[in-house]
Order: sequence, then structure tokens, then C-alpha cells
Amino acid sequence: MLKVMFVCSAGMSTSLLVEKVKCAANEKGVDLDVRALGEADAKKDLAQADILLLGPQVRYLESGFRKALDGTATKLSVVDMLAYGRLDGEKVLQQILDLAARQGDGSLSHGTSSQV
Repeated sequence: MLKVMFVCSAGMSTSLLVEKVKCAANEKGVDLDVRALGEADAKKDLAQADILLLGPQVRYLESGFRKALDGTATKLSVVDMLAYGRLDGEKVLQQILDLAARQGDGSLSHGTSSQV
């Protein structure tokens, strides 16, 4: 099971997207444990995530989370802004699956990239 943590200011705005991602994962038969947390709670539970996705509105937290995740296998990215705004669970699920398939050190892949 892939463990995914969404982070926003308080965990509220990403909770809507989490539900959409869960629905998309269920439809595709993908086994995910997905949850939304605020910044403070996420920092306490970093070891519990395979993938950490930041909401676009907290992109400024990226460097701090990168430092906290240094040396771990957890992958970090910012949710694609358009997919976030549209609550497009399928597109965000694809972003998660692409990150999970990547080899390496958990380096960042920005959601606004055309490759994600």
C-alpha cells in the first residue's frame, strides 16, 4: 500500500481533493492510504509517508520539507495547480503514480511541469 500525505495550511482544503483521489484510486484498483494534514501535523508524521504532496498554496514550504526529508525515500512534489483547482482526482492520482514509479532520492517534481 502506497502512503500519500497531502499538506496544506490546516489540512482542510486538501481534504476535498483527497476524497477525489480515493475515488479515482478505487476505480482503478490502486491501493492507497491517502490523508490530508496541516503543516504542523505533517512535520510530526513525515516518516509515515511514501509521497508527500504540497498544496499549491503552500508551495513556499517546499524547501523546508525537502530538508526534513533529506536522506529518506519519501518523494516530495507540489500538486499540479490546475488539477488542484479542478479537484481532478484522476490527474492527481496519475501524478502520485508517476512519483511512485520514479527511482532515486525523492527529488522534487513540480506539479506544474508538463511531464507530471
